[in-house]
Amino acid sequence: MQSRRHPRTATAIRPPRSMPPASPIRLIAIDIDGTLLDGRGALPPRNRRAVHRAIEQGIRVVLVTGRAFHHARPIAEALAPEHAPDALALIVSNGALTKRADGTTVDSRLVPRDTARAIVEAMRPHHQGVAILFDRPDARQYVYERIDWSHPQRHWYYERNRAFMTRVEPIEAALTEDPIQVAFTGGVEQMRALSAEVRALPQAPEVTVTLTEYAERDFSLLDLIAGGWSKGAALREHARRLELDRTAVMAVGDNLNDREMLEFAGRPVVMGNAVEPLKRLGWEITATHDECGLAAAIDAVVGRESAALG
Repeated sequence: MQSRRHPRTATAIRPPRSMPPASPIRLIAIDIDGTLLDGRGALPPRNRRAVHRAIEQGIRVVLVTGRAFHHARPIAEALAPEHAPDALALIVSNGALTKRADGTTVDSRLVPRDTARAIVEAMRPHHQGVAILFDRPDARQYVYERIDWSHPQRHWYYERNRAFMTRVEPIEAALTEDPIQVAFTGGVEQMRALSAEVRALPQAPEVTVTLTEYAERDFSLLDLIAGGWSKGAALREHARRLELDRTAVMAVGDNLNDREMLEFAGRPVVMGNAVEPLKRLGWEITATHDECGLAAAIDAVVGRESAALG
């Protein structure tokens, strides 16, 4: 939405170009992959500058992602201004954990270990693509039993997490504490079918089943986190802690796991590269991640870069 220009009259008082009008948005929730990052997985300088302009105007920013904290933290560190590191927080693992940029846990919603064990045992035929994630600071964060590396995207997904992974057989033996999530990976249709199987289990009400799909790669992530929890639920709690109404929140996302946070936000913005089911919901659509659609969305509420630079 573009700001209205006052007509030039003798009595009009125009604010300095370096100080655009204050925005009613006080919190911006940003998905990482497909939103903040471009198609190469890089952080465009324009997006970084836009986030900094928002923070300079007193707007808080939270990265809301399906990534685990260790995989999201380098992005946060590259994004956060040195003079205001506390202005940026992270909601990771699709909402299961909220953390400060320094790693301090603000909120956690864990899956009961008995629930996780029952689901993992029921899904034993799919163990070649399952991992269990724990809130730990070391290489025991990701636990797996066996991985079928033949799927190139699964290979990429686990390769980027290799430093935080350990093998346990049987995988159920790792459940000595409540995990953050149980994660399955595979082709899109395979994970849709597996999602239906999980939803039919007696333990289904105790977990939230979240799909993230990359149809162009035929790759999907199926995440199970604490029941009743999601990116949207975590964002709602984060806004409550900041004493903000939902009307003061803007959210920007591109995939199925972003829907709940977009539904919560007073100003939901969908990326131009978003999955079609999200685009069909009637929300504002910005440019693609390769066109810095996030920066364009931020420009609309805090002022364009040219104005901010004077």
